[in-house]
Amino acid sequence: MPVPVADLPVVLPEDVTFDQPGNPLDRHPTWRHVPCPICGEPARRETDTMDTFVDSSWYFLRFTDPWNEETPTTATAVDRFMPVDQYIGGIEHAILHLLYARFFTRAMQASGHAGEVREPFAGLFTQGMVNHETYKDSSGAWVTPAEVRFENTPEGRRALRMSDGAEVAIGSIEKMSKSKKNVIDPDEIIESFGADTARWFMLSDSPPERDVIWTEEGVQAAAKFLQRIWRLVGELAGVAAPIGTQAPATMSPAAADVRKAAHGALLRMNEDIDQLRFNRAIARIYDLVNKLAAAIGAIETPEIAPDLRFAFREAADILVQLFAPMMPHLAESCWAELGHTGLVAEASWPVGDPALVVEDVIVLPVQINGKKRADLSIGRTATQAEIEAAVLELDLVQKALEGRPVKKIIVVPQRIVNVVV
Repeated sequence: MPVPVADLPVVLPEDVTFDQPGNPLDRHPTWRHVPCPICGEPARRETDTMDTFVDSSWYFLRFTDPWNEETPTTATAVDRFMPVDQYIGGIEHAILHLLYARFFTRAMQASGHAGEVREPFAGLFTQGMVNHETYKDSSGAWVTPAEVRFENTPEGRRALRMSDGAEVAIGSIEKMSKSKKNVIDPDEIIESFGADTARWFMLSDSPPERDVIWTEEGVQAAAKFLQRIWRLVGELAGVAAPIGTQAPATMSPAAADVRKAAHGALLRMNEDIDQLRFNRAIARIYDLVNKLAAAIGAIETPEIAPDLRFAFREAADILVQLFAPMMPHLAESCWAELGHTGLVAEASWPVGDPALVVEDVIVLPVQINGKKRADLSIGRTATQAEIEAAVLELDLVQKALEGRPVKKIIVVPQRIVNVVV
């Protein structure tokens, strides 16, 4: 039976307790029991009238003015903060939650609570699921990964239950779920490898929009790389210039290469993070670590030139700041190892210099009457005349011309060359 309009709103009781599971209204001694509004006989209130989707359909609007005790939102505050720039969530949200959120936003806009905002989210990114193998014992009961150990035999990989050694059937790789018990406890991973390792593996394994297969081998590989970074930062601390050292007027090729590697990784990683390509961003860090390790290994004398020391200082700081968002705990330890007194989390994000990563030599495709015949490697600053002369000296171009006279050479700067015959 509906509550009569004259009796609305139904005021909830203040004296409820939350010390037991379930709806506290069901346990209230008096509030739930009322006369029926139709016949007057004893009746009970319905205590479950608000679907959870209602709360999740407008919370972002409430966040714009959370301390307002008079109205749910303020139109001016909504217009200032909304729409949400980037929504990240699972694909299962796309049908219900996000659809209802649009309905509520339109309704609140029509009722004057949401100003001019009609769409709640400007961008949507749906991340993939985390998958894992499934396991069953001889009775068909699901077994958790924590209960299983593995052996490599001539017949292949076997799974055994640790409690009694009984063989466990290895099933398909599926989305982690409590029902199939193929869930990894984050506390166990953190206890064994640390939170940074778990974060690094999750981000580096595949593009974030794809599913991730959780494997012990992958986590161990991530843990080894963390150790490698820690060792490298220790080596960089020994060869880097003091904090605050100014850049020398000139740079040797070795110093220029170190700076180019660091700034190149920074500039490309900025783009990767903006586009949510976290696995590519992590690939930049792998590449930078390899290049810095090689640069240290190439040092042949105990005395390191000031320009190279400056380059190592700059590159070391950039390296730590680049992986700090993914591995914040390791980053803070490395930041201190490099001599900094503050937190890397509070440091300004480094600014890359595009001029340092410009290639001195470029490769231009060479076409003859619109059909590619060769590639020309030449200095980026080469003039039109130098490019034309170099093109005509290419053996592949001379062979393709077959003695025909050249009418015109069209050079699109730093893009392509077309020979017209």
